[in-house]
Amino acid sequence: MTNEWEEFKAYTGQPVYAAENKHDTAFYSRVTLNMIAKFSGFGRVFTIIARGYLFHDKEGGLIDGNPYDRIDYTRNALCAWCSAPDKKKSSVPPTDFRELSADFPELVDEDGKGWLYRHAKNLFHFIRKNPDLVNKQTQEKLPGISKGFTRQWKKRVKQFQIPLFSLNDKGAWTLRFDAVLAEALEAGPLQTEEYVLPQSVMDMLEGIDFSGVPRYAIEDVLKYYFANRTDASPWVVLPVENFDAYYGNTNFSRKWLSKLPKEIITREYHRDVSRISANILKIE
Repeated sequence: MTNEWEEFKAYTGQPVYAAENKHDTAFYSRVTLNMIAKFSGFGRVFTIIARGYLFHDKEGGLIDGNPYDRIDYTRNALCAWCSAPDKKKSSVPPTDFRELSADFPELVDEDGKGWLYRHAKNLFHFIRKNPDLVNKQTQEKLPGISKGFTRQWKKRVKQFQIPLFSLNDKGAWTLRFDAVLAEALEAGPLQTEEYVLPQSVMDMLEGIDFSGVPRYAIEDVLKYYFANRTDASPWVVLPVENFDAYYGNTNFSRKWLSKLPKEIITREYHRDVSRISANILKIE
């Protein structure tokens, strides 16, 4: 979760739709069926994508110049990623951005099928055609998720484009590209290496009862905290849905999150936002 460049590549590269068994969920490519079902977790997805196009070249190197000069380009990248085909091209605001396929062939094709749209359709197809490689619970969820997906996604794509200071009440609590771009500019370039916990933290984890939570999950949460904390606050927002996607299942949100040891991590939950503060060590 702390190598953001690898995360960016997962959101913009071509997923491999294959699995060795029912425990193999690599075909999700960090955007899971649950995310598509609830249209959740996309705040982080969009911000990672935006930071990638604002600050980096295709190899991950930093781009010279002022990132503010790349705002329109990056907004177009977000539109391309979200594109959903509209043969009549009549939607206002538009949902079909096939005209951006020349600039962003990795994000949208000439038929207006954006990365997320293609990924969702490919997931639906893979799950239907491979019952021996996908667990029964996922197979049972699929009909309800796939039905009406295109219509609902187009609705979201329109909402994403509502201007930040729009007087339209429908956009009051909606994720919007303008807010994503502002957050991306503030966050800066992507982290291109995995954060490594100091040995002092690793030593302090010894002997602690993790209450059934795997040690690697505890370490991942701490890595995320220390990699993303700022001097302005001891709190860091924990992107729970994206942690689930990182692991390829919902164990983190359903089983582990509520059991995070309090002597290690303080967690608060308010208005669907989970935030954490680490108690185990103060690193200067």
